[in-house]
Amino acid sequence: MVTRQEDFSKWYLQTIQQADLMDYSPVRGCMIFKPDGYEIWEHIQKAMDARFKEEGIRNAYFPMLIPESFFNKEKDHIEGFSPELPWVTEAAGEKLEERLALRPTSETIIGDAFSNWIQSYRDLPLEINQWANVFRWEKKTLPFLRTSEFLWQEGHTAHADGQEALDRTMRMLQIYKEVVEGVLAVPVVDGEKTPSERFAGAVSTFSIEAMMQDGKAVQAGTSHYMGTKFAEAFDIRYLNTDNEHVYAHTSSFGVSTRLIGAMIMTHGDDKGLVLPPAVAPTQVVFVPVGPWQKNPAILDKIHELQAQLKAAGIRCRVDDSNNSPGFKFNEWELRGVPVRIECGPRDLENAQVMMKARDLDDKVAVPFDNFLASVQAELASMQGRLLEKARQMNQANYYTDINSLDELKAHIESKRAAGQVPGWVLAGWDGTEESEDKIKEETGFTTRNIPFAGQVPEKATCIVTGQPAKHTVWLARAY
Repeated sequence: MVTRQEDFSKWYLQTIQQADLMDYSPVRGCMIFKPDGYEIWEHIQKAMDARFKEEGIRNAYFPMLIPESFFNKEKDHIEGFSPELPWVTEAAGEKLEERLALRPTSETIIGDAFSNWIQSYRDLPLEINQWANVFRWEKKTLPFLRTSEFLWQEGHTAHADGQEALDRTMRMLQIYKEVVEGVLAVPVVDGEKTPSERFAGAVSTFSIEAMMQDGKAVQAGTSHYMGTKFAEAFDIRYLNTDNEHVYAHTSSFGVSTRLIGAMIMTHGDDKGLVLPPAVAPTQVVFVPVGPWQKNPAILDKIHELQAQLKAAGIRCRVDDSNNSPGFKFNEWELRGVPVRIECGPRDLENAQVMMKARDLDDKVAVPFDNFLASVQAELASMQGRLLEKARQMNQANYYTDINSLDELKAHIESKRAAGQVPGWVLAGWDGTEESEDKIKEETGFTTRNIPFAGQVPEKATCIVTGQPAKHTVWLARAY
């Protein structure tokens, strides 16, 4: 394998394939989720879904095929997605009267359903979520991070007033931040997207943005306040308490399997994956060592200890293959298993096992009589260590003292010359699309989001024009 320093993108592709997370599909830009890769998504899904249900958001499912006329009802929406839409034009050997799009997102078809379901203020709020696949025919793809078909959840809500819809928008952004930081151990910056980065058809879009080890950004989740734009396009009206028909205010929000890619790029090392315990398909692997085949008591003890972990809900497995211990150690490190337990003849005599955390160099002896508590403590400790390590990485790659485009270009050039990452730059922006475009054209950096008030020092002048800044923004290259 290449190292991250040699070629980060190649390291990423080698790692996810050798760790057996995915395979390439015969369809361009699509990928196959292998069991370990899909199970990571299942753990993310479980964490998200539990929080949605606590909020009173219920799951539903809508068809994948969406009539073309639905997109034409909201002009900005169709313009935003038109270049990425795959169309179905023929079925059963006959041309269809109307083209059907493979959903890029479901605002239109759900808006149509909401218009039928919502009649009175008593029907509000209406809040649903669906777990589904979506299609966006990307020109440049990267497994997990950007594929032509991917898995996600999309929530859609309708409310009686704008403030309630905006409150829901912001609450979902907070839930995303809680899960991505607490479960995936990936620190994020939350804030509002600029108008050019706004979701097609939204009034406001808010995002969480994560920094990868190569300094690039991944948009890890978005939440959108739609106002009444979609309600007007799809006639989502209700009879209010004054006996008037008025438009509902709507929101939508979503995260996708790109979170898996972001997690890998945040925590992985030159040995392979480093998986946070909360989402690891296998949290603990047992490896018998020494002449264990000649001593059945070793494997008996391992199975006894495994039963303790399983009873406590810990995902574990025993590697009793005939491969050498060194091969097994390398294999499970490549796969990112958080904790490895070794047990051999001497360990059996000493009534202990040796425990090795994936992110630490040293092994520690753990007595049999304190085994379960020690493993539980180590898994919890590793979860926290990964988040803290990633936060330290981010802090080391935030730059807040760059105030002009020339300074930004010099910064990027000097970092590259030194073999370092340019990271993220906090900059003033005058709010114009012209300045935003110029930053991208001359540096390749884009605006990630406008951090919420109080999170960062406010910048006084625009990095492009030198004029008073309207906003303070994070700039970075992005996947």
